[in-house]
Formats: sequence, structure tokens, C-alpha cells
Amino acid sequence: MSKPGKSAPTGSSQKVSGPSSSARWLGARAGSWLARPLASFHLVVTIATLLTTLGLVMVLSASGVVEYAGGGSAYSLFNQQALFAVFGAVLFYIALRIPLRLLRQASFPIFALSVLALLLVLVPGIGTSVQGARRWLMFGPVSVQPSEIVKVTLIVWGAHLLASRRSDQASLKDILVPLVPAGLLVCLLIVVQPNLSTTVAVGLILGSLLWYGGLPVRLFVTIAISGVIAAGVLAMSAGYRSNRVRSFFNPGTDTQGDNYQARQALYSLADGGIWGRGLGQSRAKWSYLPNAHNDFIFAIIGEELGFLGCGLVLALLALFVYTGIRIASRSADPFLRLLTASATTWIAGQALINIGYVVGLLPVTGLQLPLVSAGGSSLAITLLMFGLIANAARHEPEAVAALHAGQDGRFSRLLRLPKPEVYSPARADAARARSAAARAARSAEKARADRARQAPPPARRPQPGSDSGRRRAPERRGTSSLRATRAWEPNYPVNHARDRGRSR
Repeated sequence: MSKPGKSAPTGSSQKVSGPSSSARWLGARAGSWLARPLASFHLVVTIATLLTTLGLVMVLSASGVVEYAGGGSAYSLFNQQALFAVFGAVLFYIALRIPLRLLRQASFPIFALSVLALLLVLVPGIGTSVQGARRWLMFGPVSVQPSEIVKVTLIVWGAHLLASRRSDQASLKDILVPLVPAGLLVCLLIVVQPNLSTTVAVGLILGSLLWYGGLPVRLFVTIAISGVIAAGVLAMSAGYRSNRVRSFFNPGTDTQGDNYQARQALYSLADGGIWGRGLGQSRAKWSYLPNAHNDFIFAIIGEELGFLGCGLVLALLALFVYTGIRIASRSADPFLRLLTASATTWIAGQALINIGYVVGLLPVTGLQLPLVSAGGSSLAITLLMFGLIANAARHEPEAVAALHAGQDGRFSRLLRLPKPEVYSPARADAARARSAAARAARSAEKARADRARQAPPPARRPQPGSDSGRRRAPERRGTSSLRATRAWEPNYPVNHARDRGRSR
């Protein structure tokens, strides 16, 4: 027998310390892998691939029954989603290869084209109306939603605009104008469609750009509160939107009407339990849960894959947030910092809003789960944004040094990706100084032109025997000549009539 007070046997102490040593070993391995130069790039590609694959599988599982019951093929929606996934992969690859200088130069023209597309959607005969909402442009059998495209163009142009005007003495006007008026115009055009959920996403993008762009906290809080109030007013302005808000605050009422969809989503999640009913074994998708393949696909994931499947989705989103913030903090280029941080906030915020209303924490808005919900335009555009984030990951200083040293890796060599550009703060400051000087010169030239137009014509003495006095008589009566406003007229006194463009 062992005496009291003696220490425990050695074997038992090893059993206790075993799990902690394994955790330390795993942590060391993960830390060493994350210390690699291209770790952020590989994380972005892996997350995009896993979420897209999971989305294709769940869209096939959730939509097959409804499509077959409607007289079509059980694979029709899945085929369309797979086609857009391939197109999104092409956009991902293009975003990886595009030079940052070209991306910044083309940011405003592309943003202007996306705003023009939002205007064309509202024109009868051009935009397509479905269930009272005019949101799509049809190109043969393919439909495109310009409100999804404008999310990416607003992020790229806003990041370029704020990065170009970045300085310690940047005024508040330089931060707000013209970004805020352009963002509000986009929100107005989307509200008219009507599409409040996408308006919320655009507002989230605009707010993240202002926050990461250095807007003062007091003004940012004021703008945020104003945005929330405006969203509340818009939510209560239309009948179906106000019914959703009322049903959220009264979940026990109208269970067969406005609360039906949210209640069925909770039933679906509860039916899945911890392990789930199995892939393809959902009951809610048999016409019990409307839009099971789109807005409420997270409920089908919970029913078929259980709590573990939902945890996997949340873990991938958390890993994406970590990766995006890591890229933004490690980037030397202010443009990439703004772009990556704002894009991460948009995608993560949209995912949290979708999951929030599926589990009953938020009113139903209709925002999709990025890369997972059915929706071709949303899938392709989100993959384009992931490609831009992956491009930013390859421009981290350590990644640039490794790639220029020949440490491309098998994946980069397979895709034949170009070497990233080395960011030079001195060259960027010189470019900003040239841009500021050009703006100042244009402003000064415009001010001189305004003063020249407003200044009275110089008085001249009439020559003896000339008819200049009679020719200037109308001006002495207080009337001005329309010819004086022509851009090609000289701004100095001319004595002869023919020199002023008049014939004898």
C-alpha cells in the first residue's frame, strides 16, 4: 500500500499531461504552418473551395424535390448553380492575375457601368420583373443581378478613392465626398427595385469603407445611427416588410402566415439534432420550408448534417474572418488594406445576417448565405471578391519576397500566376502628390475661368473716326453679348471687328 501523502504514480501523471502536450504539439504545427509566406493565400483558396463545394451539394439536396415536383429535372437548379460556379472560378482566376495598377485605374469606370446597369434594370422592357421586383437583366437564358455586381465595384472604387486621398491632413470632405453621395445613390436605386436586403449589404459596405478609411468615431456613430433609422423606416414602409418585422416581435402569432417560414426553419434545425438526419434526408425540403435552397439553406444544413454541419460552416466563416483581417494587417499597400478589410466585413456580415434570421435572432431579410445559397450572380460575384482577396494575400511583403525568390509553390506554378508587384511607399506618395497637384491645378484653372467670365469687359477709348462706339452701344445699355461666352473667343481687347470673328 502506498503511504498517505505520496505523489500519484508516474503513469497517471503522464495520462493527465498527454492531452495538453498533444494540444501544444498541434498548436506548434499550426503556428509553423501559418508562419509560411503564402499561408494566407492558401487559406483563402481552401475556404472558397470548401464553401462552394458544400453549397453545390446542399443546393442539389434542397432543390431536387421542388424542381421535380414542378415538372422539371431534379438537377436543373443544380446544373445552373454549377455553371455559375465554373464562371465564378474563371472570375477568381482573372482576379488573381489582374495587376493592382490596372485594377485601380479601371475602378471608377467599372463602378459607373454598374450604376448604369442599376438604372437600366428599372427601365421597362430592359429589366426583368419577377414577383413585383425588377432586379434582373436577361442575356438570353442567363440572368444577371446588377445589385450583386455593384457590391464589388463599390468596394474596389471606394478603397482606391480613400487610399489615394490618404494623408495625415486629410479633411473630412475628402473622406465623405464623393464616396457617400455615390453610395447613397446606389442604395436609392436598389430600394426602388425594391430590394431592402441588398440595400442593407451595400450600407454595410459603405460603413466599413468609412470606418477603415479613418472617419472620426463621433461622425461614424452618427452615420450608423442614421442608417439604422433609415433601414427601420424602409422596413416599415412596405406591407410585406412591416409584416416580417411584426412577426419577428410576435413569433407566436400567425404561425400559418407571416411566421410560417421562420417557424419551419426552427423545426428543421431541431429535427437535425447533433448528428443530423443524413445527407438528402431532410423533411422540410418536401414543400414544408419555402426557399429552402436559397434564403434558408442553413436550416437544411442543420437538419441533414446536424449541429456539426452548422458548426463546420461557422468555423469556415470564422477562419475566413481571421484570414481577411490577417491579410489586411500584413499588407503594406493602403489600397489592399481597405479592400480586404471591407470585403471581409461585407461577406462575414451578410453571412451572420442570414444565419441570424434562420435561427430566429433577426427578422427575415432575404440576404443569401455567401457561396452556399442558390443564386448564380451572388455565387460568381462572391468568388470574384475571394479572388481579389487572394490577390491581396499574394501581395503581403513576405509573400512578395518569397515569390520573387522563386518559392512559388506547386499551386502557383500550376496556375502560372505572375509575380506580384513590390509596393513602394515613396512611389505611392509621389503619385498621390502628382494627383493632388493636378487636382489643385484644375481647381485653380476653373477659378480663373470663373473670374474671367464674371469680370466686366475692359473699357477702351473710341478711336477718332471709328464706329467702335456705335458697336459697343448695346453693352453700355447693360446688355452683354452672347459671343463673349464662347470658349474660343480671345480674352484680351481686339480693336478690329474681323479679329473678333465678325465679317465686314
